[in-house]
Amino acid sequence: MARTTTPPFRCTECGWTSLKWAGRCGECQKWGTVVDVTSALVSARGTASVRVEGDRIARPITQVEANSVAYWPSGIAEFDRVLGGGIVPGAAILLSGEPGVGKSTLLLEVASRAAATGARVLYVTAEESASQVRLRAQRTGAMHDNLFLAAEVDLSVILGQIDQVDPQLVIVDSVQTVSSSTIDGIAGGTSQVREVASTLIRVSKDRNLPVLLVGHVTKDGTIAGPRLLEHLVDVVCQFEGDRQTALRFIRAHKNRFGPTDEVGCFEMTGDGIAEVADPSGLFMSRNGTPVSGTCITVAMEGRRALPVEVQALIVASSTPQPRRVVNGVDSSRVAMLLAVLERRAGIRLGDADVYVSTVGGIKITEPGADLAIALALASASREKPFPQTMAAVGEISLAGEIRPVSSPKQRASEARRLGFTQLVDAESGNLREALRRAFSAAGSERDRELDRAF
Repeated sequence: MARTTTPPFRCTECGWTSLKWAGRCGECQKWGTVVDVTSALVSARGTASVRVEGDRIARPITQVEANSVAYWPSGIAEFDRVLGGGIVPGAAILLSGEPGVGKSTLLLEVASRAAATGARVLYVTAEESASQVRLRAQRTGAMHDNLFLAAEVDLSVILGQIDQVDPQLVIVDSVQTVSSSTIDGIAGGTSQVREVASTLIRVSKDRNLPVLLVGHVTKDGTIAGPRLLEHLVDVVCQFEGDRQTALRFIRAHKNRFGPTDEVGCFEMTGDGIAEVADPSGLFMSRNGTPVSGTCITVAMEGRRALPVEVQALIVASSTPQPRRVVNGVDSSRVAMLLAVLERRAGIRLGDADVYVSTVGGIKITEPGADLAIALALASASREKPFPQTMAAVGEISLAGEIRPVSSPKQRASEARRLGFTQLVDAESGNLREALRRAFSAAGSERDRELDRAF
């Protein structure tokens, strides 16, 4: 009988095993994740059981006391919304995002708001000097005596700073630039990030101290370092935004203390970052007269309903292949809607250049904006504007029917709150009926304007 042997090397990311060491995992293609597990197997086989006594004995879950989570408001309502109500003592929060999106500016504002409440905050910067952070804090108005600043890259020194300052909140910017002298490798490596994160999280749990960590992202948008980093922390937030616009969104991809479908809205200004409690006016134009090729929809960003204006422009094409230019919407979705408009509604746009865009730089990925895009295209082709009190919400299928979307009551209430008294939705049944209702509403609006004029 052949003897079975256990491969002595294993990848810490995906579990791939090998008989010999490799610098790169053969399964997930990660570098530096293949380690020797022979010693760990030997120690595990020799582990003896320990008698469990006292409070550590396992008991039925119905007899476990349920302690309510006490949220600590950070002073920024949009950030607290994403976290589920505020910062939980002892929580480890990881904030990631593209370079230059405003992660450090946001956390510096969080630190200053927390310091203004009387809490002692330790801000550890491992990427900038202390004078550089002070200049930014002076520009954004984040100066406070309870905000302690340390420019350190050594983990042991950071732990000493925590012992000396005794803060109620710790911010480390960033975890990929901190290294431990007890682990081989450069800062940002797999072993270094694992050791730094696990040590800071252990300190957070032992002292009931909330810790906010800044994480770098790779070129494909994922958080740099081992995937273990996302498993260890309690909350994983993504800070995103377009560099061409001042709008920023923060979302929670993982949250042990609250929902993961909330969205926080911010705006980058010359004085720092400002929260936008009501972003309804950011994604709509302020033109006083109706313009053809525009339609309002109510999109859902997490649990928040946002009114978004979709604009379309149809011009005669001068090339054999007409252009299709989109901004803020899915190009394949627009191509499908053009085909449905031609086949189900009789609107031919195959020989014209089509331009579709959203106002404010927001990106719409949900299918609930299909009807607004189709109505904007039909309005542009006929050069007939819709009334400014009309909004459209609905998903369009290839058969031309309009399907209902998620959160219809919340969308309708938000539309009524903003003054949209006419809502074209799934009650129309199909695309032809929706177009008829929309254009009849436009005719009624024009008739009322003529009555007021004469």
